[in-house]
Amino acid sequence: MDKEIGKILIVDDDEDVLLAAKMLLKKHAHQVTIEKNPNKIPFLLNNETYDVILLDMNFSKDITSGKEGFHWLNQITERVPDAVVILITAFGDVEMAVRALKEGATDFVLKPWQNEKLLATISAAIKLKKSYNEVDKLKKAKKQLQDDSNEPFKNILGKSPAIKRIFSIIEKVAKTDANVLVLGENGTGKELVARAIHQKSMRKDNVFIGVDMGAITETLFESELFGHKKGSFTDAKEDRTGRFEAANSGTLFLDEIGNLNLPLQSKLLTVLQNRHVTRIGTNRPIPVDIRLICATNMPIYEMVHNNEFRQDLVYRINTVELHLPALRDRQEDIPLLAHHFMEMYCKKYRKSMKTFAPNTIKQFQKYMWPGNIRELQHAIERAVIMSDNDCLAPDDFFFLSINPHADKINVENYNLESVEKSVIQKAIDKHLGNISKAAKELGLTRASLYRRLEKHGL
Repeated sequence: MDKEIGKILIVDDDEDVLLAAKMLLKKHAHQVTIEKNPNKIPFLLNNETYDVILLDMNFSKDITSGKEGFHWLNQITERVPDAVVILITAFGDVEMAVRALKEGATDFVLKPWQNEKLLATISAAIKLKKSYNEVDKLKKAKKQLQDDSNEPFKNILGKSPAIKRIFSIIEKVAKTDANVLVLGENGTGKELVARAIHQKSMRKDNVFIGVDMGAITETLFESELFGHKKGSFTDAKEDRTGRFEAANSGTLFLDEIGNLNLPLQSKLLTVLQNRHVTRIGTNRPIPVDIRLICATNMPIYEMVHNNEFRQDLVYRINTVELHLPALRDRQEDIPLLAHHFMEMYCKKYRKSMKTFAPNTIKQFQKYMWPGNIRELQHAIERAVIMSDNDCLAPDDFFFLSINPHADKINVENYNLESVEKSVIQKAIDKHLGNISKAAKELGLTRASLYRRLEKHGL
C-alpha cells in the first residue's frame, strides 16, 4: 500500500491507540487525522473528505456494548453514504461484526491488531468500495440507456403528422446498418435526428462522432478524416487518429456534406467503397467499421445534375433518405417548442418563469421562420434576456411587431426619418425578417441595417 490511499481519520478515546495507529499509517497514507472525542465527527466530516475512517466501537460511556460505535457509524453513513468505515473493538464477536456490516461498515477489526492485518484490511476496504462505486455507476449508466431507449426522441419535440413520420422512419432505419442521408433546411435539427438514429441502433453503446464538413479546409481534409503519421508534413508533430478510425464500431455523422468539392468527394468515395483508411505518411490500410449518416441543406440532386456532386457518391451515402420538414410545415409543434425553449432559457439565465401572450403564439404560427427551429430558439433566448415583462408579447420579438399591412409609404410625409423607417419596415416585412436579404434590397450592409433598426426602434 502506498500514499495514494489518501486521507484517513481515526476516532478512538484511547490516546495510545491513536498514536500507535498514526505512527503506522502515516507511512502509507497521504494524511492521517486522529480524534479522541467522537462528538467532533460531524464537524470533521463537514470540513474534510476522508478515504477511510477507523472508528472505535466502544467509548468511555459504554465500553462493551458497542452502542456508541453504532451511533457514530449511523451518523457517518447519513452524512457520507459511500464512506469507507472500518470498526475497531477489543470486545468484538461475530454477531456484532455482522450487524456492523449490515449498518454500513465496510469491515471490522479487533484490537490489539497486527500491523499487516490492519494495512491489508484498509487496502481491501478501499478496493471493495471502489468496485461498489463502479457497479453503481454502471447501474446508473444502464438505467440512463434504458430511459433513452424508452424515450429515444426526447430531444426532438413535436406531435405534428410531419414529425411523426420522421419518428417512424427513424424507428425503421435505425435497426439496420444502412447509410442515411438527412436532407433539410438549416436549423431543422439534422444532427438531433442523426443522434436519435444512433441511439436506436445496434451501435448505441459505441461512439457517435460528428464532423462539420463545411468547417474543414481542403488541406486538412485527409488529416482530419483519415489521420496522419508524425512527421508526414510540417505541422504533424505527433500521430493523429482520423475521425473514421475514432468512429470505428460506432456512427460517423458527416454534416454539410454538400460543401465538399469534387476531388474531396472522390477521396471520400474511395474510403467508403474500400472500408479502410490510410493515414497520411503511411501505406498501411486500417479497416474501419462505421455506420454512416450524412446531412446537407443543399439541393444535392440539382448539384448532381450540374456536375457539382458525384452521382456515385450520392448512391453510396443515401441507402435511405430522410427529408426533415421546415418549421413552417409543422405549425402545430410551434407552441410546444416555444414553451420548451422558454423554460430552458429562464432556467439558464435564472429568470423568473415567463409566459407567452396568446397573440404571440398566433403570430409565431403565422411567421415563416426562414431559420427554422434554430431561429425560434435564438429569438426566444434573446427575448428572455432583453424583456422586462413576465408575459412576452409580439413587441418583444421585433420581426413580429412589424405592421404587415404597411405596404404603402406615406408620400405626403416628407420627413426623412419617417420615410426611412417606413422603407426599412417594408423591406424587412417583405423578406420575412431575413436581415441579410432586407439589407441587400436596401443597398446596406447588415451592420448598417442593424444600426438603423436600433435607431428607429424596429
